[in-house]
Amino acid sequence: MPAIEIYTQPGCPYCIRAVRLLESKNVPFQEINAPRGTPEREQAYERSGGGTTVPQIFVDGRSLGGCDDLMRMERQGTLDSVLGLAA
Repeated sequence: MPAIEIYTQPGCPYCIRAVRLLESKNVPFQEINAPRGTPEREQAYERSGGGTTVPQIFVDGRSLGGCDDLMRMERQGTLDSVLGLAA
């Protein structure tokens, strides 16, 4: 399984939506609390190449983007293979 990390902020509806999608896939992931102004938020910004919003999602260190990107991949049918679920 690939390593999945998601930087989130408490109360963020987009973060909640992205986390729920990952949970529905039954994949292990690390949720990193990254409220505005924290070192974790700065790390998400740097790792994503300048993404200023949360969530920021990474698979094996590669940025997938945010919630909209994750949902788009799900609609297109490509998310499972990225998460290591496709046969």
